[in-house]
Amino acid sequence: MPAKRSPARRPTMKDIARRAGVSESAVSFALNDLPGVSEITRDRVRRVAEQLGWRPSTAARALSGEGAATVGLVVARPADTLGVDSFFLQLISGIQEVLAERHLGLLFQVVEDVDDECAVYRRWWAEHRVDGVLVVDPRTDDPRPGLLEELGLPAVVIGGVPDAEHPGMSTVWADDAGAMASVVGELYALGHRRIAHIAGLPGLAHTERRIRALRAEAERRGLSEVRSLTTDYSDSEGAAVTRRVLESGAPPTALIYDNDVMAVAGAAAATELGFLVPRDVSVVAWEDSALCRMVRPWLSALSRDTLEFGRTAARELTALLDGGPARTVQVPVPRLIGRESTGAVAGV
Repeated sequence: MPAKRSPARRPTMKDIARRAGVSESAVSFALNDLPGVSEITRDRVRRVAEQLGWRPSTAARALSGEGAATVGLVVARPADTLGVDSFFLQLISGIQEVLAERHLGLLFQVVEDVDDECAVYRRWWAEHRVDGVLVVDPRTDDPRPGLLEELGLPAVVIGGVPDAEHPGMSTVWADDAGAMASVVGELYALGHRRIAHIAGLPGLAHTERRIRALRAEAERRGLSEVRSLTTDYSDSEGAAVTRRVLESGAPPTALIYDNDVMAVAGAAAATELGFLVPRDVSVVAWEDSALCRMVRPWLSALSRDTLEFGRTAARELTALLDGGPARTVQVPVPRLIGRESTGAVAGV
């Protein structure tokens, strides 16, 4: 059998001191930008450290208060709905891409509710676990910005709107109202006057924005048979709500779903009830994904570059960590991709 190899040993300050011909204290002063060594010695120590591949210990940085080289992301949603949610998978992929470039780790946790999320932030702050956080699913009455401001944790809110009460917090957002208006406009042009919006979790800021936008468009166009119904984003609730609205006395001719999973489940439920898509009912998914192109008919969907959404949020957080100012960044409005699941109302 081949001899067992010993694990690689990380270079230490002692190794650097030996190679550079200086004391360990001089190495510490040089690498931590402290006075006590000449610029010539500082440059020599840094060159040797680079040659040896030395990196500062994350644990030591945390204990000294210099940082944890890690950012945090907490999601307060039912865990069983996240595994098939393409939006979060792509968002996290985009975030991780930028963090990897900066050699930053991502600490991810799923919790039951916002109270649990706030408890996680307090624990992370007390333990020096993260240097900053990415906040998702902003609420209409949200305690998190105030808490994070109190703790002094840099934060970027993903999907929020500019917050004058917390100017030190960056925001990356998309115009949900504009996207909803474009969908309603397209359906209206196809002759649809009865529209049901199968929405996500109540209390989420983007859910409320979409509901308000739908109501505003309905009022502007004189549509009286338009409504929104909230769910937990799951396929089971998407299908159940679909059955309920289609079995009503005046079923909608168009259904807008707040994610791709519910749209696929809803289209299947409609077919089971004897409704043909799109002859009897048109279907639109808010998030485009491979799921929308794995069913028949292919589903019309709102498309956006979710990977870039995540990259943008991560870049804004790293900018805050570098001492930059808080900013509000708007990403492009999701655009509707028309496919086989939307069509004109019969007779129009």
